[in-house]
Amino acid sequence: MELVGIARTIGNISSQGLLSVKEVASYLGVSPCTIYRLEKKGEIPTIRGSGLGIRFKKEEVDAWLEKERTRPLPCPSDLGGLTMAPRSTKKRSHDEKGGTGEMAKANSKTRLNFGYGAIYQRKTRDGRIRWYLDYREAEGKRIQRVEDGAFSREEAETALRKAVFAETARMPGASRRRGRIKLIEFSQIFIGDYARNVKRSWRSDKSRLGILGLFFKDIYLDEVTPLMIQKCLAWRLNSGNSKSSANRYLALLKKMFSLAIEEGYLETNPAANIKKSSEKDRLKERVLTEDEEARLKSASYPVLRSIISVALHTGMRLQEILSLRWEQVDLNEMTLTVERTKSGKPRTIPLNAALQDELSRLKGQDGQSPYVFPNPKTGKPLTTVKTAFVATCRRVGIAGLRFHDLRHTFGSRLVERGVDIETVRSLLGHASIAVTQRYIHSTDERRRTAVDRLAEKTPIGAPNRANLLHGCDTAGKSRLAGKPENPVTSGISTN
Repeated sequence: MELVGIARTIGNISSQGLLSVKEVASYLGVSPCTIYRLEKKGEIPTIRGSGLGIRFKKEEVDAWLEKERTRPLPCPSDLGGLTMAPRSTKKRSHDEKGGTGEMAKANSKTRLNFGYGAIYQRKTRDGRIRWYLDYREAEGKRIQRVEDGAFSREEAETALRKAVFAETARMPGASRRRGRIKLIEFSQIFIGDYARNVKRSWRSDKSRLGILGLFFKDIYLDEVTPLMIQKCLAWRLNSGNSKSSANRYLALLKKMFSLAIEEGYLETNPAANIKKSSEKDRLKERVLTEDEEARLKSASYPVLRSIISVALHTGMRLQEILSLRWEQVDLNEMTLTVERTKSGKPRTIPLNAALQDELSRLKGQDGQSPYVFPNPKTGKPLTTVKTAFVATCRRVGIAGLRFHDLRHTFGSRLVERGVDIETVRSLLGHASIAVTQRYIHSTDERRRTAVDRLAEKTPIGAPNRANLLHGCDTAGKSRLAGKPENPVTSGISTN
């Protein structure tokens, strides 16, 4: 019932002009418990006297009513699309009026519409007054339900707001803003709560975010713009970073901003439309020659020499080698299983005789460590050998060689010895042959040999151009005996 719309006539006013709790509850159309609760909160002025208990002045109750009537309500535009349709002027049918529920049994009804929903009051046959909420779910379904915890208009309105805001939060694309936060502060959340738990490279992310913090110092997350990110990437390039390194910074920012959106700190990703720089001009095709290999091994200390041998005979990455356990090596079956791979998929690599002898020698020297290359001081696997590798290359005069180039050397040597590209891809653990094709290198000597063949005379009986294209012998017959030559499929291997 609308509080200011109730009749102001009160029959039982004491001789002092004061109202009791029951009289005020009847006047307001609420439960006496609500009056006691309002009195306890100090919202309605009360008078206490000996022998009187709690009493109220009618003019003070009226003043409180007027204050409640003029109290501002939330703007419907803040509640998204959960607004109520205008009430229909069409006369309700018998089915809409009928029914045996409590709402149908009510003797009186008052409805208050707020645009985003409504509340109404009904009195049951036993005289109890109950408040009902009328609003729509996030999916658009209309909800009409009793609010058991509401004993006044104020409580019913509060319950309606909570219900509508809860449904608004469930709507697709609804904002869940948590407030503003600086980029440096959120980067710590990103590392601690996300990267550390799901990424093995979280230490690299932590280092990069520390550098980004110098550029985005005191910048709030929602203040970052695409132009600001572009300037940051240019700053890294001018500082000496390669294009591939700048791309790693961009990928990190994109992921961090996406997580900020999921957590309610942002609504859009400012890095979403920024494209990566081309890395084609940064691809290095350094391959170790056999002479350089001999010099490198002769100058290396024993453990480094063994690690280099494993890299050249398996194509494993450095961290895959250093984390290798003996349980992954089967010397009897001559196989090695790589478990902690970059793609997350384990792969098995056959061992050749040279590498089998090398690993057998290491196992005979091992002091019960589960790792193939343990740190003798800690018993844990070695963390890196890059410093020793670079120093050794410098001593023997090998320039521009990285440890990862040993993996390139493995793939290139396989291709030079006639191994098909699919087998090379499988051994290296590449997801696509397009990546493996980077390992196919043509030396100047091989290119010169190929061109010199053009000056040679065609030997008698050599197949002509058509035969080469169609896979036929010198007699013009198809190599697929017993089958007619097919110009579309001829020359394709059936193996």
